[in-house]
Amino acid sequence: MSHENRRGWIVVATVFLNFAMLYGAWYSCSVFLVALLREFGWSRSLVAGSFSVFSLIHGSLSAIMGWMANRVSPKQLLLVGTCLVGSGLLLAGETTEWWHLYVAFGVVTAAGISMAGWVPSVLIVRGWFPDRVGTAIGVASAGIGIGMSGVVPLTQLLIDWFGWRWAYRILGAAIAGWVLPATLWLIRDPPIDGSDAAAGARARRQPAEAGVYWTIASAVRDRRYWALAGVFFSGNFVTQMLLVHQVAYMVDRGVPVMIAAFVGGGVVGVASIVGKIGWGALSDRIGRELAYTLGLSCVVASIGALVLVGMYPVSVFPYLYGVLIGVGYAATAPLTPAAASDLFGGAGFSTIFGTLQGMMSLGAAVSSWGAGKIFDVTGSYAVALWVALGSAILAPIFMWLAAPRRPHPPPGGKPSAISDQLSNLR
Repeated sequence: MSHENRRGWIVVATVFLNFAMLYGAWYSCSVFLVALLREFGWSRSLVAGSFSVFSLIHGSLSAIMGWMANRVSPKQLLLVGTCLVGSGLLLAGETTEWWHLYVAFGVVTAAGISMAGWVPSVLIVRGWFPDRVGTAIGVASAGIGIGMSGVVPLTQLLIDWFGWRWAYRILGAAIAGWVLPATLWLIRDPPIDGSDAAAGARARRQPAEAGVYWTIASAVRDRRYWALAGVFFSGNFVTQMLLVHQVAYMVDRGVPVMIAAFVGGGVVGVASIVGKIGWGALSDRIGRELAYTLGLSCVVASIGALVLVGMYPVSVFPYLYGVLIGVGYAATAPLTPAAASDLFGGAGFSTIFGTLQGMMSLGAAVSSWGAGKIFDVTGSYAVALWVALGSAILAPIFMWLAAPRRPHPPPGGKPSAISDQLSNLR
């Protein structure tokens, strides 16, 4: 293994652990939701609304983060964002009114994760492994599963032992204590020849006909951009609805809270580790469309298992649900950025990817608040589960319409080098 290749895998391993910390805090919102409902007696939609604001802020900043990553080092974004995440979680521990939670978690923490999380990290990993995007992102994103399987149950234990306020504070301190030094010492920006910024600089120095590449303006005029936006929105709509409300649903139906937290964190997290690595590598071999369809089929099956949890709470069905949603949800992490890279790779990719991430966050915001509102109005999640099922069926249809297996050049130019390489591999 060459020194450069070894350095790339060190970066992937560091992103893996960073994701474990950052997204462990993200998905701990499901156990905090139960604790806050008990503490304040707020409506379910009001508490879940903080995650909707979180998703909207996170998504609206994603396009900006993509644009900024072409102008400053992604590593600098990670450092600033980590400080914001730690500060936001510390502030969330001081909540006494609903709007405190919205500001601390929904705005400050969301802004931090937008800067320290998915978009800049994917750009770094993609830059190190442009010819194995699905595999590399699959390995890195598996860290999210570690966060779910370890941090979410640990958060429930912290709530039981010290209360939810100190749980927020401990999470904030732990994230800052790991991610800041790890990013400073272990993460390196990609080699200059593979970076989007370098590609953009080369394009600006070349004649227009030789340097044409996808921009956000040309992408939004292409129907496949909107099909891919549908994938990002609908896939995240169903998965985030389930992941945000799963613990509350199971507790409502008679599952003991610690078992519900273990399933929603531990079982889902471990299953998603296998899924993310597996789906990413598989998609590099059989194509994004088929791999994504298989993944969302698991999500459809998980909804059926969750219905059975409501009928038989003390049974194997909570664990079956956890395995199915973990494996199925995992397909969305490596395959959506890989598909975007297939279709819109090049100097403008970071901004295009950022806007697509905004669609993903919009799906999460609408579904997490909407499911809470449906429960408040009807006293049940039944209607929400039917909506989730429709979204799980729709997402793979959008992926086939986007057709990342057949990348084509931007208007007036040749395919980008990365899209050309990926096309040749298939």
